[in-house]
Amino acid sequence: MLSERRPDFVEATDARTVAPELRAELTDCWVAVTNAGGAAGFPFPPVDVADVAPVVDRLVAGLAPERSRLVMARAGGALAGWVVLNRDPGRLVGHWATINHLQTHPAFRGRGIGSALVREARRIARDQLGLEQLHLAARGGEGLERFYERLGWREVGRWPGALRLGEGEGDTRDEVLMVLGLL
Repeated sequence: MLSERRPDFVEATDARTVAPELRAELTDCWVAVTNAGGAAGFPFPPVDVADVAPVVDRLVAGLAPERSRLVMARAGGALAGWVVLNRDPGRLVGHWATINHLQTHPAFRGRGIGSALVREARRIARDQLGLEQLHLAARGGEGLERFYERLGWREVGRWPGALRLGEGEGDTRDEVLMVLGLL
């Protein structure tokens, strides 16, 4: 639960609206999250700006109003966390989107930022994009299933041992597939 006031949300739908300073904030957040053990896309910490910045640049370059949106939470003027909402607007799968890279900066953990970002992404998906479902894949064994279930998501599948995080047989994690209905 938010111990302070609700964060301010900022949405980016076009690379031209993401200034270099914001790209640096996104990169710094992702480095901090990864190096703190977060499961946000870089499974082998430590990482640094040189590892993450090119990925942020590709993510930002792919922003488009109907396909990819970046939703950011700001608290006290600082970037507290962010998430990406991706969809294929084609007729077959155009009724759902995928949540990617949900992360809360470690300095803002425990304040409900992650939950608030998921709720905001849900609102955007439903109210702005007219979608019916959200999908995500989460790394098993991290407690993420419980986090998402508290927000109304349900597990719909699991790929046992899909993610290899180390050399040994015990160093694998399941990939947990989850869905959230928006109607």
